[in-house]
Amino acid sequence: MARRITGTLVIATHNPGKLREMRDLLSIHGVGAISAGELGLPEPDETGSTFAENARIKAQAAARLANQPAFSDDSGLVVDALGGEPGIHSARWAGPDKDFAGAMTKIDTMLRERGATSPEQRRAHFVSALCVAWPDGHLEEFEAKVDGTLVWPPRGTRGFGYDPMFLPDGHTRTFGEMPAEEKHGLPPHGKGLSHRARAFLKLAEACLVR
Repeated sequence: MARRITGTLVIATHNPGKLREMRDLLSIHGVGAISAGELGLPEPDETGSTFAENARIKAQAAARLANQPAFSDDSGLVVDALGGEPGIHSARWAGPDKDFAGAMTKIDTMLRERGATSPEQRRAHFVSALCVAWPDGHLEEFEAKVDGTLVWPPRGTRGFGYDPMFLPDGHTRTFGEMPAEEKHGLPPHGKGLSHRARAFLKLAEACLVR
């Protein structure tokens, strides 16, 4: 049986966009959160070869240093025509200045160089791997994705990262055009649309809902 989450979690991120979404998701269940950044914890080297491995590295490091349960997400954009890139390197493509406008331009340029101009040739998906780690070494891990198409030019100023160029299947607005509740809101107020919301629904069913 999965271990129940109670009290306050350390969110193992220094990314304000991720922190905002994860706090929103946890607050529905009355779980408080403080970020690794607010605690002054260093960011560990993400040496994993998968989203799940990197989420585990971040959660375990924060749980050990804070001596309390820690919650992490490792997520990214996987582009079919680019052989799965940027994938686990999604944040790194934006560089130290977090220039996601530049990163989106890079992806569009690479797709055009490969002749990928039609929606069918610009298929992609977002992946989110979540991990909750306890100081005693116990782990709970969950993963989900959302499929879509990459548009150009980017649309919308909401969300963060690659959201403005990602059009989820079945929708007419990009993640960058959607309000937060529509993108990652959970039922009954939202549809749990985003990759992170979908992974969180799995986590909540296992560790939060009784």
